[in-house]
Amino acid sequence: MHSLYPSIKPYETTDLPVGNGHVLYVEQSGDPEGIPVLFIHGGPGAGSSAEDRRFFNPEKYRIILFDQRGAGRSTPHAELTNNTTQDLIDDIERIREHYNIDQWALFGGSWGSTLSLLYAQQHPDRVLGMILRGIFLCRQQDLNWFYQYGASQVFPDYWEDFIEPIEADQRGDMIRAYYQLLTGDNELAKMNAAKHWSIWEGRCATLKPNADVVDTFSNIHLALSLARIEAHYFVNDSFIKENQIIENIKSLYGIPAVIIHGRYDMVCSLDNAVALQRAWPDARLQIVRDAGHSSRDPGILDALIRAADEMAIAF
Repeated sequence: MHSLYPSIKPYETTDLPVGNGHVLYVEQSGDPEGIPVLFIHGGPGAGSSAEDRRFFNPEKYRIILFDQRGAGRSTPHAELTNNTTQDLIDDIERIREHYNIDQWALFGGSWGSTLSLLYAQQHPDRVLGMILRGIFLCRQQDLNWFYQYGASQVFPDYWEDFIEPIEADQRGDMIRAYYQLLTGDNELAKMNAAKHWSIWEGRCATLKPNADVVDTFSNIHLALSLARIEAHYFVNDSFIKENQIIENIKSLYGIPAVIIHGRYDMVCSLDNAVALQRAWPDARLQIVRDAGHSSRDPGILDALIRAADEMAIAF
């Protein structure tokens, strides 16, 4: 069973202006002459962490992490204005151009898989290969599963906590009801809603209860950006057409990819990955038997590091 590579520090950090007041945190670590790989975090709104560098052999990879608009160390924090899917795709391309990288690998999980796929569909000639985890196609059925009816039946106790801030007559559209609280003027209600939203996700992310993951999602800095930005995206259908990724899948033909998905993923159900792989014959699907959604589940972690090691050999 593989574990994370040892901790490393960035050899460069950058505050990259991308327009309309947004400034992205971007960092590089590993080998400056190695295979460029972009780590694309989830959420949207979750931000990256020091541990995210550790999926990659630092002697083989030039590891690039960034925080998407409004997330992590990017500013302004939790900002929704000029924060759309196309903005994020354009930001990724701006990072590539900033570092004068011709082609790079993409490594993304959950919303990070969504954004990786959408970027690759617009810029397929820039993508060496892809490692994707916990596929999220952003279809209405996927939003309904986690925020309306589905995961609620597996975790009814956690669901009771999730719906607590929402008035009973508004629970027929939980995303919109939360969005109203998260964008309202009542700061206490906003913070309370953010923590409830984020903790729901953290509790459901792992196969077995993981207090460290829940504590991370409980952090108010992360919770506020995660909840506000996710609700903003999801109330706007993630700023993409229904089933857009599958309908445009042919643009990815020829790009090697590994899809890693936990069989018991309760945040993004396994049918996301199955639908993607059926439409994309170049992608290899690995279903991890004893795992949920989180990249910190041991089986998922092992599969991700194996995939990155294999990609380093291939390229």
